Amino acid sequence: MKYLKKGDKIGIFSPSSPASVSEEKRYKRAKAFLEEKGFEIVEGSLTGQSDVYRSGSPKERAGELNELLRNPDIPMIMSMIGGTNANSMLPYIDYGAFKENPKLVVGYSDATAVLLALYAKTGISTYYGPALVPSFGEFEPLVTITYEFFENYFCREQSIPYTIPMSPVWSDEPVNWLEKETEKTLYPNEWTSVNDGVAEGRLIGGNNNAMYGFIGTEYFPEIKKGDILLIEDCMKNAAIVEKNVAMLKLHGIFDKAAAILLGKHERYDDLGTGRQPIDILLEQLDGRNIPILNGFDTCHTHPMHPLAIGRRIRVDTKQRKVECVEEWL
Repeated sequence: MKYLKKGDKIGIFSPSSPASVSEEKRYKRAKAFLEEKGFEIVEGSLTGQSDVYRSGSPKERAGELNELLRNPDIPMIMSMIGGTNANSMLPYIDYGAFKENPKLVVGYSDATAVLLALYAKTGISTYYGPALVPSFGEFEPLVTITYEFFENYFCREQSIPYTIPMSPVWSDEPVNWLEKETEKTLYPNEWTSVNDGVAEGRLIGGNNNAMYGFIGTEYFPEIKKGDILLIEDCMKNAAIVEKNVAMLKLHGIFDKAAAILLGKHERYDDLGTGRQPIDILLEQLDGRNIPILNGFDTCHTHPMHPLAIGRRIRVDTKQRKVECVEEWL
């Protein structure tokens, strides 16, 4: 795979929610944003289609993705948005087409199911990173920061090790979703750490609620000793976060992880307990001395970084730094 360049085609698939219909204004704004940057947007066959809570049946959604995977003229495929049911399309994906003609497949949230399944079945990296509607339909200044991270990662050759930069600001405020209503609150950014240490290993993970839907199946990558685990979630409460984190523990993943990147949790509800996601994670770790970088920006909040699933990174929790130590394209 090569670096993306202006004029290249980006195919768009809808693995769950029908955002091109339900969030049409944001979809059109996001499409125009990337077109203004010089990319050609290739709409998947389910663009403009809606089946209430999903863009189509599991076979239809897989068929849309397969068509893009088989197109040799499309170097990148990006998810439209997330949702809830991407796991239902996994049996129908053409993994052979992806292996024969690898592409940059990028997205986040419920697209975690597709990203990890493609990697599990082929060993070819996919990318936890921006999705069209939520990421590039955002307003300034956050959309520009996300795009700069995207461009640096996918369009510009970087020296190794490449240090992931930290944005000075972030937000999870829900205003300005379809149209600009008011100035969004921007918060000073900070990554915090628990358990000082340095770990280098393969990045695995994504949205924890999405992983709940297919962990333990043939579509979930085998977690190996020394892996770096990425966990993030969105609009969940403390009870659900505990359930999802306990799932990872029960599958033995914390016995193998060398470090954990815990993403910011968009619009988290502590249910009046005062417990944050990091507190719930530490409770489930049962004293395991795993280095954790908390509040990392590969997550649902804005702006966000892309990272390659299956490629090696280095996490230094004392310096609060993440480095890519292996070429990712």
